[in-house]
Amino acid sequence: MAFRSVVTMEKPLQHISLTDWYARVNQMRNVADARRADAFAIRHSSRSLRNETRIEGDWANYETNEALTDRISELNRWRDIISKSFEKIEREIFMLQEEKNATERELEALAGPISVIAECLTIRDGRLGSEITYDEADTEIKNELVVLENNQRLLADRCQKAWEKLNRLEEVRFKIGLEIEFKVEAVELDNSQLALDRNSANISYEPDPTRNPKNSCSYETWLENVKNIKLLAENELADTYAIREALFVCREKARNMLQSQQERAEHTIRKRIFETQRARNELEWQQLKMKEEMERAMCEIRTSENALRDKTDALKLAETRLENRAQRSGMELCMDQAHDMLCLEVEKLREIRRRLQAKIDESKTNFSLLEEHGKRIDVDLENKQHSLMTDIRALDLRMRLRGGEFGSKVANASQTDRNITLTRMENEIPKD
Repeated sequence: MAFRSVVTMEKPLQHISLTDWYARVNQMRNVADARRADAFAIRHSSRSLRNETRIEGDWANYETNEALTDRISELNRWRDIISKSFEKIEREIFMLQEEKNATERELEALAGPISVIAECLTIRDGRLGSEITYDEADTEIKNELVVLENNQRLLADRCQKAWEKLNRLEEVRFKIGLEIEFKVEAVELDNSQLALDRNSANISYEPDPTRNPKNSCSYETWLENVKNIKLLAENELADTYAIREALFVCREKARNMLQSQQERAEHTIRKRIFETQRARNELEWQQLKMKEEMERAMCEIRTSENALRDKTDALKLAETRLENRAQRSGMELCMDQAHDMLCLEVEKLREIRRRLQAKIDESKTNFSLLEEHGKRIDVDLENKQHSLMTDIRALDLRMRLRGGEFGSKVANASQTDRNITLTRMENEIPKD
């Protein structure tokens, strides 16, 4: 039986020894252990990193949310502070505007008294003759006009200052209003950012989000600006009350000064009316007495003329007797006692006629003087009557000063009572 040998074919590769094989196995085991250890370390460090980054991210988000919350609280606090200043400014603007409007109405109301006083002066300038005097009433009315002009100037100055203050307050109110709007907008924006989270739909990557925005400022600058706004409001509000008080005091002072001057002027006009009435009554009495005296003087002149005519007839008789006795003849034409007595009678009658004629001339001269003075009294009486009516018209015209919003309020008296007061007839009217 034949035996066959097995032919084996080996790979043409280098064979390693068993020792190398064991060494390789050990190496593979060691490398696997090292790789597993590295993988475990990486997994452990990765888990630690995930936990740390999650915690850091959560804390960063928490701190950001807290910062946003604090910022919102700070903005709300400053907004409330500035809003209070804004409300104060609006309230002061309203009250100052009311005071300014009241002062302007007072200033406009002065136009009426000025026209009344000008008309009073024009009416009193219509007096005639010796009644055109710089009396006390004229002085007081002109003083009243000066008081009105001073009040106008004072009220106009106060209104100008109030207008300037209102402009400054309006400017500050506009600035504070913008500041409040900016803060409300910032609060809304921060609230919307605070409401965002990682699951929100409207989040994305942004190009260069950490840049400093244009026209941005530091926190210190912002805080200083807010404090300056608050300080500006407080500074503008500091003297507003004083300006309102000055407007009120100025109006009341002007009104009191004008009212007191009006009372003085009306008192002097009434006093002038009383003095004119007294002078008129005196002139009327003088006129009556002058007429009576003129009648007596005329009667005396007529009596003296009758006496002169009687003495003329007596003189004619005496002269006729002398002339007729001069026609005697011879020795009968002698200067006897009868002739002497006739001559004495003629001389006495001529002296009597001369004296009577002189007295008549004197009486006529006196009558002419009485008549001339009576005419002057008539003219002066007419002037005084006209002056009296003028002053009464001026006093009636001044009643317009008591009407209106700013006029002095007095009880309306009847015309009869007013006339009784003007003529000082209270004590002469019988009482019930």
